[in-house]
Amino acid sequence: MYSFEQLNVFVTVCEQGSFSAAARKLKRAQSGVSQAIANLEITINQELFNREKNIPVLTENGKALLPIAKSILHQQKYFDQKVESLTKEYEHELVIAVDESLMNSELLQILTPLADQFPITNFDIITTSTFDVEELVQKGKAQVGIVYADSELKVDMDFFLLGQARFLTIASPNHELTRLPIVQDSDLKRYRQCVHRSAKQKELWFSYGISAMIWYANTHQTLVELVHNGIGWANVPELLVKKNIQQGKIVSLPVAHEYSGWLTPIGCLVSRSRSSGPVLASVTDLLQRYCFVDEHWELRAS
Repeated sequence: MYSFEQLNVFVTVCEQGSFSAAARKLKRAQSGVSQAIANLEITINQELFNREKNIPVLTENGKALLPIAKSILHQQKYFDQKVESLTKEYEHELVIAVDESLMNSELLQILTPLADQFPITNFDIITTSTFDVEELVQKGKAQVGIVYADSELKVDMDFFLLGQARFLTIASPNHELTRLPIVQDSDLKRYRQCVHRSAKQKELWFSYGISAMIWYANTHQTLVELVHNGIGWANVPELLVKKNIQQGKIVSLPVAHEYSGWLTPIGCLVSRSRSSGPVLASVTDLLQRYCFVDEHWELRAS
């Protein structure tokens, strides 16, 4: 019966291009590599390499068996990693819920190292509204949640601050509100408002509806599109509209009580419904090394 070691030598020779290069890669004598290949060929009764030239060339049978050998070795590695994860009690799955407007490439880059650190753990990233994120964490359906934080004490969840996000009041360039040098609340109430509301009809405490005419949407990106199409004005995160404002596609309104925008804290919720393990601890440690500043995720100052 062939061994995993023989298959590994076979694949390494193919990847390195010669017996000598494979020997250096495996830190073995070249004679040992040659003997392992010879023993494998005897075991499976197939010639894997044509040795007529100085450089071994795969035979047709060798070409057919190479991808299968790679697959077997991959499964072996997966099996070994699974055994290690069970030994160390790594979680099999970890759910991270994020407010939809806070999910961007920078946050994904922060989380990316977890793939190599915990190759056997299944990560589930859910994007939804802050209220839905909080409920998922509260019920134990998500271990970690990234949300817009209010001032309420979370007695059934752990919490730490991640930074602040700036919200702007926006309208399309042709909207009548853009003609005003200063926009008062009374001005905003006269025009249709586009309001963020969760699936359970909850509105954020700092961007709730004040107008008699309202269109609702459960994502901030939809609000941006509604404003872009001239439906009404809205309060949205600056990070979603910075480019549009610079390009003149959307206007940030000079609202009297929040001329430069409204700052609201961003926090991380950690479930107490599930027992903490190495993966969850690593995720929270990783997030605590970063903060959200000026619409970017940055390493915290040491």
